[in-house]
Amino acid sequence: MGSMRKRYRTPTPESYPTEVKLILGNRELIYEKAMSLRYGENPHQPAALYRLRDTSAIIGGLELLKTGKGGLSETNVEDVDNALNILKYFEEPACAVMKHLNPSGVAAARPGDRLRDVYIRARDCDRQAAFGSVVAFNVTVDAETAEEVISTFVEVVAAPAYEEEALEIFQRRKNLRIARVGDPRLLPRYIGDEVKYTRLRVLADGSLVLSSPLLTGIRGPEDVRVVTERPPSERELRDLLFSWYVCMNVRSNAIVVSRDLATLGVGTGQQDRVTAVKLALEKAVSQGHGDELRGAVLASDGFFPFTDSIELMVEYGVTACIQPGGSIRDKEVIAACNEHGIAMVFTDERCFRHF
Repeated sequence: MGSMRKRYRTPTPESYPTEVKLILGNRELIYEKAMSLRYGENPHQPAALYRLRDTSAIIGGLELLKTGKGGLSETNVEDVDNALNILKYFEEPACAVMKHLNPSGVAAARPGDRLRDVYIRARDCDRQAAFGSVVAFNVTVDAETAEEVISTFVEVVAAPAYEEEALEIFQRRKNLRIARVGDPRLLPRYIGDEVKYTRLRVLADGSLVLSSPLLTGIRGPEDVRVVTERPPSERELRDLLFSWYVCMNVRSNAIVVSRDLATLGVGTGQQDRVTAVKLALEKAVSQGHGDELRGAVLASDGFFPFTDSIELMVEYGVTACIQPGGSIRDKEVIAACNEHGIAMVFTDERCFRHF
């Protein structure tokens, strides 16, 4: 047989309308075309980005300062979106390194940390996965951070602002794309915050599912419930809240292992919880974080149905965890934590994300 070559039709996002109207009851929402995208999820799928008119478009109003190789794809934009969904929870400088809409690593600044330090800790959570990533920040990117970013292959950088010298440094990488976005901390974060949009999913036959966006009721330590004999230490509690905010934006079943405001391992998209736990812990070890797991914390987006996940925490040295609670075996899980001195807190809310 002769060789076969795949033929892709040329994407034509320019043919998409300049304006889209959506009627929700007595509300008319008008979306205006922000830009044509390089392609959608794959090169043969045309795509365009739209922003809601007359609102503060933190993401849809992004400005592409450097187009790189043909501008942004749909997945690039969605990576930026999910990165900002994570970064909006941090007042301190923070960085999210994204691959295929999931964070491969996230870090927030500790006292004395420079932004370059924050980026390195986020990238090096999983340096292998960070190859070809989308990197987002919640503060101005400085020159020394830009130098570190271009030391490896990155597809897109997104931030609210850049130093002029940082932009000059980014020019050295021909295919790197640079986007300026709004301040992610202006996005809705907590249950009760004003939300000016409705989440919309289009099904395979064109049918729609409307839903509210995922927000959390966990604003601080006072909003979690300690259920074990040992409460978490101050350091553990800080890391538990950090892990929860990251876990909210990881594809379910999701597990996030962290220490000192940086992720060590992320287990994502698994059909059962214990495999997600095992994946997060094993990835941490494979990336050289085995010693840091002793005293690390773990976040789970759903309850633990069995004690097997607790047994893995014990094996790897994890000392605290945060989870929704609500399993018929909660008492067994809590007893297993008490037996091994693991501190556990309940959020009493689930945070599944299926994208």
